[in-house]
Amino acid sequence: MKRTLLISSSDQGAAALGDMLRAEGFQPITVSYTAYGAKQEAEQKDFDLICINAPLADENGIELSRSFAAATRAAVVIVVPQKNAGEVSDMLTPHGVLVIARPVNRHLFHHYLQFTDCFRTRMLRVERENEKLKTMVEDMKVLDRAKLLLVTCLNMSEEQAHRYLEKQAMDLRVSRLEVAKQVIQTYQN
Repeated sequence: MKRTLLISSSDQGAAALGDMLRAEGFQPITVSYTAYGAKQEAEQKDFDLICINAPLADENGIELSRSFAAATRAAVVIVVPQKNAGEVSDMLTPHGVLVIARPVNRHLFHHYLQFTDCFRTRMLRVERENEKLKTMVEDMKVLDRAKLLLVTCLNMSEEQAHRYLEKQAMDLRVSRLEVAKQVIQTYQN
Protein backbone atom coordinates (compact mmCIF):
# COMPACT_ATOMS: atom_id res chain seq x y z
CA MET A 1 0.00 0.00 0.00
CA LYS A 2 1.51 3.30 -1.13
CA ARG A 3 -0.44 6.19 0.37
CA THR A 4 -0.64 9.05 -2.09
CA LEU A 5 -1.66 12.69 -1.93
CA LEU A 6 -2.69 14.00 -5.34
CA ILE A 7 -3.12 17.76 -5.71
CA SER A 8 -4.82 19.06 -8.84
CA SER A 9 -7.00 22.09 -9.53
CA SER A 10 -9.16 20.14 -12.00
CA ASP A 11 -11.25 17.00 -11.71
CA GLN A 12 -10.05 15.90 -15.15
CA GLY A 13 -6.36 16.20 -14.20
CA ALA A 14 -6.96 14.43 -10.89
CA ALA A 15 -8.82 11.59 -12.63
CA ALA A 16 -6.13 11.08 -15.29
CA LEU A 17 -3.22 11.12 -12.85
CA GLY A 18 -5.20 9.08 -10.33
CA ASP A 19 -5.76 6.35 -12.92
CA MET A 20 -2.03 6.22 -13.74
CA LEU A 21 -1.09 6.16 -10.05
CA ARG A 22 -3.56 3.36 -9.27
CA ALA A 23 -2.18 1.35 -12.20
CA GLU A 24 1.24 1.61 -10.52
CA GLY A 25 -0.10 0.42 -7.14
CA PHE A 26 -0.35 3.80 -5.46
CA GLN A 27 -3.41 3.51 -3.22
CA PRO A 28 -5.20 4.87 -1.33
CA ILE A 29 -5.20 8.22 -3.11
CA THR A 30 -6.30 11.35 -1.27
CA VAL A 31 -7.20 14.16 -3.67
CA SER A 32 -6.92 17.83 -2.79
CA TYR A 33 -7.84 20.68 -5.11
CA THR A 34 -5.90 23.47 -3.38
CA ALA A 35 -2.47 23.96 -1.83
CA TYR A 36 -4.14 24.93 1.44
CA GLY A 37 -6.17 21.72 1.54
CA ALA A 38 -3.10 19.66 0.62
CA LYS A 39 -1.12 21.17 3.50
CA GLN A 40 -3.90 20.24 5.91
CA GLU A 41 -3.99 16.66 4.59
CA ALA A 42 -0.20 16.34 4.91
CA GLU A 43 -0.34 17.55 8.51
CA GLN A 44 -2.91 14.89 9.40
CA LYS A 45 -1.52 11.88 7.46
CA ASP A 46 1.77 10.44 6.28
CA PHE A 47 2.08 9.84 2.56
CA ASP A 48 4.53 7.79 0.51
CA LEU A 49 4.05 9.97 -2.58
CA ILE A 50 2.86 13.53 -3.07
CA CYS A 51 1.97 14.31 -6.68
CA ILE A 52 1.23 17.91 -7.65
CA ASN A 53 -0.48 18.66 -10.97
CA ALA A 54 0.65 22.28 -11.45
CA PRO A 55 -0.43 25.00 -11.62
CA LEU A 56 -2.96 24.98 -8.79
CA ALA A 57 -5.87 27.33 -8.22
CA ASP A 58 -4.22 29.08 -5.28
CA GLU A 59 -0.52 28.86 -6.25
CA ASN A 60 1.82 27.57 -8.97
CA GLY A 61 2.84 24.47 -6.98
CA ILE A 62 6.56 25.22 -6.82
CA GLU A 63 6.63 26.49 -3.23
CA LEU A 64 4.24 23.75 -2.18
CA SER A 65 6.50 21.05 -3.63
CA ARG A 66 9.55 22.60 -1.91
CA SER A 67 7.78 22.68 1.43
CA PHE A 68 6.61 19.06 1.11
CA ALA A 69 10.13 17.94 0.13
CA ALA A 70 11.57 19.70 3.19
CA ALA A 71 8.91 18.75 5.73
CA THR A 72 7.76 15.23 4.82
CA ARG A 73 9.26 11.81 4.15
CA ALA A 74 7.18 11.46 1.01
CA ALA A 75 8.60 11.36 -2.49
CA VAL A 76 7.46 14.58 -4.18
CA VAL A 77 6.59 14.77 -7.88
CA ILE A 78 5.33 17.83 -9.72
CA VAL A 79 3.73 17.65 -13.17
CA VAL A 80 4.14 20.88 -15.14
CA PRO A 81 3.47 22.06 -18.70
CA GLN A 82 6.21 21.07 -21.17
CA LYS A 83 7.21 24.70 -21.81
CA ASN A 84 8.07 25.24 -18.10
CA ALA A 85 9.61 21.83 -17.34
CA GLY A 86 13.27 22.79 -17.79
CA GLU A 87 13.06 25.94 -15.69
CA VAL A 88 11.01 24.27 -12.94
CA SER A 89 13.37 21.29 -12.93
CA ASP A 90 16.36 23.60 -12.42
CA MET A 91 14.57 25.17 -9.44
CA LEU A 92 13.27 22.02 -7.78
CA THR A 93 15.77 19.23 -8.45
CA PRO A 94 18.19 20.57 -5.78
CA HIS A 95 15.32 20.26 -3.29
CA GLY A 96 14.67 16.60 -4.15
CA VAL A 97 11.52 17.16 -6.20
CA LEU A 98 11.07 15.16 -9.40
CA VAL A 99 9.66 17.27 -12.26
CA ILE A 100 7.59 15.58 -14.98
CA ALA A 101 6.55 17.36 -18.19
CA ARG A 102 2.96 17.29 -19.35
CA PRO A 103 1.58 15.56 -21.40
CA VAL A 104 2.63 12.57 -19.31
CA ASN A 105 3.91 9.50 -21.12
CA ARG A 106 2.62 6.38 -19.27
CA HIS A 107 5.80 4.40 -19.90
CA LEU A 108 8.04 7.19 -18.58
CA PHE A 109 5.65 7.83 -15.69
CA HIS A 110 6.08 4.18 -14.66
CA HIS A 111 9.86 4.63 -14.58
CA TYR A 112 9.64 7.96 -12.75
CA LEU A 113 7.53 6.35 -10.04
CA GLN A 114 9.93 3.41 -9.78
CA PHE A 115 12.77 5.88 -9.35
CA THR A 116 10.96 7.81 -6.62
CA ASP A 117 10.11 4.55 -4.85
CA CYS A 118 13.74 3.40 -4.95
CA PHE A 119 15.00 6.78 -3.78
CA ARG A 120 12.49 6.91 -0.91
CA THR A 121 13.40 3.37 0.19
CA ARG A 122 17.10 4.28 0.28
CA MET A 123 16.36 7.51 2.12
CA LEU A 124 14.33 5.70 4.77
CA ARG A 125 17.11 3.14 5.20
CA VAL A 126 19.65 5.93 5.74
CA GLU A 127 17.26 7.60 8.16
CA ARG A 128 16.93 4.36 10.19
CA GLU A 129 20.72 4.00 10.26
CA ASN A 130 21.03 7.61 11.38
CA GLU A 131 18.59 6.99 14.24
CA LYS A 132 20.51 3.87 15.23
CA LEU A 133 23.77 5.84 15.29
CA LYS A 134 22.19 8.62 17.36
CA THR A 135 21.03 6.03 19.88
CA MET A 136 24.51 4.52 20.03
CA VAL A 137 26.07 7.95 20.62
CA GLU A 138 23.58 8.69 23.39
CA ASP A 139 24.30 5.30 24.98
CA MET A 140 28.05 5.97 24.80
CA LYS A 141 27.52 9.32 26.55
CA VAL A 142 25.69 7.56 29.39
CA LEU A 143 28.43 4.92 29.65
CA ASP A 144 31.16 7.58 29.65
CA ARG A 145 29.31 9.60 32.30
CA ALA A 146 29.06 6.50 34.50
CA LYS A 147 32.77 5.77 34.02
CA LEU A 148 33.64 9.35 34.94
CA LEU A 149 31.58 9.07 38.12
CA LEU A 150 33.29 5.79 39.04
CA VAL A 151 36.70 7.39 38.41
CA THR A 152 35.95 10.51 40.44
CA CYS A 153 33.84 9.02 43.24
CA LEU A 154 35.53 5.64 43.74
CA ASN A 155 39.04 6.52 42.53
CA MET A 156 38.99 3.83 39.85
CA SER A 157 41.08 4.03 36.71
CA GLU A 158 39.18 4.31 33.46
CA GLU A 159 40.03 0.71 32.68
CA GLN A 160 38.77 -0.44 36.09
CA ALA A 161 35.54 1.54 35.61
CA HIS A 162 35.04 -0.08 32.21
CA ARG A 163 35.62 -3.56 33.63
CA TYR A 164 33.31 -2.81 36.54
CA LEU A 165 30.43 -1.87 34.21
CA GLU A 166 30.99 -5.00 32.10
CA LYS A 167 31.23 -7.32 35.10
CA GLN A 168 28.14 -5.87 36.77
CA ALA A 169 26.22 -6.24 33.53
CA MET A 170 27.25 -9.89 33.24
CA ASP A 171 26.60 -10.68 36.88
CA LEU A 172 23.19 -9.00 36.91
CA ARG A 173 22.31 -10.17 33.39
CA VAL A 174 21.41 -6.69 32.23
CA SER A 175 22.94 -4.38 29.66
CA ARG A 176 25.94 -2.17 30.38
CA LEU A 177 23.65 0.76 29.73
CA GLU A 178 21.34 -0.31 32.58
CA VAL A 179 24.31 -0.64 34.92
CA ALA A 180 25.61 2.76 33.80
CA LYS A 181 22.24 4.38 34.48
CA GLN A 182 22.20 2.85 37.96
CA VAL A 183 25.74 4.13 38.64
CA ILE A 184 24.73 7.62 37.52
CA GLN A 185 21.63 7.51 39.71
CA THR A 186 23.71 6.36 42.69
CA TYR A 187 26.70 8.71 42.44
CA GLN A 188 25.40 11.84 40.71
CA ASN A 189 24.94 14.78 43.08
